[in-house]
Amino acid sequence: MPRLELPPEDQMTEEQKAACAEAVAGIRGRVPAPMIAWLRNPELARRGQKLGELLRYQTTLEPRLSELAILVCARHWTSHHEWTAHKREGLKAGMDPEVVAAIAARREPALRDAREKAVYEVSRTLLARGRIPQPLYESSVAALTERGMVELVGILGYYCLVALTLNTFELGLPGSIAPELEDPEYAA
Repeated sequence: MPRLELPPEDQMTEEQKAACAEAVAGIRGRVPAPMIAWLRNPELARRGQKLGELLRYQTTLEPRLSELAILVCARHWTSHHEWTAHKREGLKAGMDPEVVAAIAARREPALRDAREKAVYEVSRTLLARGRIPQPLYESSVAALTERGMVELVGILGYYCLVALTLNTFELGLPGSIAPELEDPEYAA
């Protein structure tokens, strides 16, 4: 059961209504789940969803690479709603179902090219250690370019915010419990 709900429109402030209208008019065409919490600070909601639009839809990383990074982040945080939504998007973007299953099981996935390997290794390493060793940095910049690396780090940072928001306020639960992300500490 979510800890917060989207306020009914007749109970929203003008700033909350404006933030929701901006999200609906944008690329997504809807209010994204973390915005339910962010609306408690309408400016956070407005800026957060705009950053999400940029990082999800307007980077040099093709969608399968963005979704790969998002799934590594969702698995890291055991963010069920994030996992459920982006597993679907990743498969639509051409991700190999075996790669998705390996990430869910915390196994090393068999990746098809240097760009996928760079996204996976940077995502996994940065989330686990908070830093990237020089050899991984150099090989990843060679595969993704400097801009691609900056965008990848932005995607990871943004989706950490999303995961922590979704997890804290239990947004999308219980409907989005992903059985492949077993978490013995989670008590629904």
